Amino acid sequence: MARQAALKIKPPEPEESGEQLYADYVKVHPRKVSGTFRTLKWATLSVLLGLYYIAPFLRWDRGPGAPDQAILIDMPGRRAYFFAVEIWPQEVYYLTGLLIIGAVGLFLVTALLGRVWCGYACPQTVWTDLFVWVESLFEGDRNARIRLDRQPWTAGKVLRKIGKHAVWLLVSLLTGGAWILYFNDVRIVIPELFQGTAGAGVYGFLFLFTATTYVLAGWAREQVCIYMCPWPRFQAAMFDEDTLMVTYEAWRGEPRGSAKVGQSFEGRGHCIDCRMCVQVCPTGIDIREGSQLACIGCALCVDACNGIMDKMGLPRDLITWDSINNQAAREHGNKTGYRFIRPRTVVYALILMLVAGLMGYGLVARTTTGLNVLHERSPLFVTMSDGSIRNGYTVKVLNMVRENRDYRLQIAGIPEAAMSVVGLENTGRDQTLLPVPGDSVGTFQVYVSAGPERLDGKSTELVFVLIDMATGNTIENATMFAGPGS
Repeated sequence: MARQAALKIKPPEPEESGEQLYADYVKVHPRKVSGTFRTLKWATLSVLLGLYYIAPFLRWDRGPGAPDQAILIDMPGRRAYFFAVEIWPQEVYYLTGLLIIGAVGLFLVTALLGRVWCGYACPQTVWTDLFVWVESLFEGDRNARIRLDRQPWTAGKVLRKIGKHAVWLLVSLLTGGAWILYFNDVRIVIPELFQGTAGAGVYGFLFLFTATTYVLAGWAREQVCIYMCPWPRFQAAMFDEDTLMVTYEAWRGEPRGSAKVGQSFEGRGHCIDCRMCVQVCPTGIDIREGSQLACIGCALCVDACNGIMDKMGLPRDLITWDSINNQAAREHGNKTGYRFIRPRTVVYALILMLVAGLMGYGLVARTTTGLNVLHERSPLFVTMSDGSIRNGYTVKVLNMVRENRDYRLQIAGIPEAAMSVVGLENTGRDQTLLPVPGDSVGTFQVYVSAGPERLDGKSTELVFVLIDMATGNTIENATMFAGPGS
């Protein structure tokens, strides 16, 4: 009976109760502002976009037959080039190292400077800034854009909107096109794009990155930072009382209220409630309400507030980029200072240096030769007519230099074992010369024979030794030699 009664209970519908589950979207119209942080943002944007668009066109001479594009991820050729560094598929651990460096570096920067990555270097922030600037060229500053959105559709409004979206699409197309250039030879793929002869994958990724740039930077904007990006959800774990972040000096600004130039501020706060800090914010928040998830740390509100403080003849930095400890010290008139060396920053820095050091050592000490030996499984061994046991192996020799090399292959571990290589006539009893073209992998079918009395049961260790005849470098690869047992 209780279960039946429970089933009959129906919660009120949102319409019936008058409650709304979701708030209506309010478009954010950031206002233009000038100041130190706005100048820094423009400088960062210019450098990052310049690097992104120009980098694929940089050249780097790697010798005849090699691509001369400085930065190139050659998927068909299975190579990644970054100036003098050439990464092969088996060296994908370098990518892992870069990801670790990027992650730990972001942790360290966040612990020191708060969300400076989000405010200045995040691709979403960079392209959104560019798109908002384009929008202001066609529709004016904040108030003009708000009025234009509220006006009925006229020929002038249509032309402004078409012009804005046309430039947005052009920037998005250039963004997607630049991304394609990192994976294709610039001199080949650009003519193919215009001639319509590029592959379906090229056009597919061009459309994908053009569409995502247009939608995310033009339409979604702050919605990406507030709702889509996971980083704000756990970045607070890197914060502490000494992390620099955008803060509001409530002890100095409250109680707030409107005021005019020359008016006395005796008995009241310095905040005149002009809401300029809200109007310039790219995510539309009020920093006076405290630290918030939607704050990306761009500090444009600092520039806006400082401009107002200058007009009112009041001290600057009512809104400032500072730490919680400094804010508390300043409130009580104590000495302030920045404490960058802290347990968490030391740990992050040590991890960063360790991984970077390991990667640097790996690049310096990396060998240009590789040896891989694969034992044949079917059959594991063959008994020859003279009673000897023969095993087959696939030997792969990696030559990472762009010139032909000869390598001496030797075997050790089993006395009086004999080796033969299919297709080569200069094979000795226990060694042979293997020619491998430059920048390639040589594959050889190798057979090793040994008397059963030389074997140690069903499995005996056999060592292949590869010697680079040009440099003398030696590589060993231990494998097993199968036999019938006792």
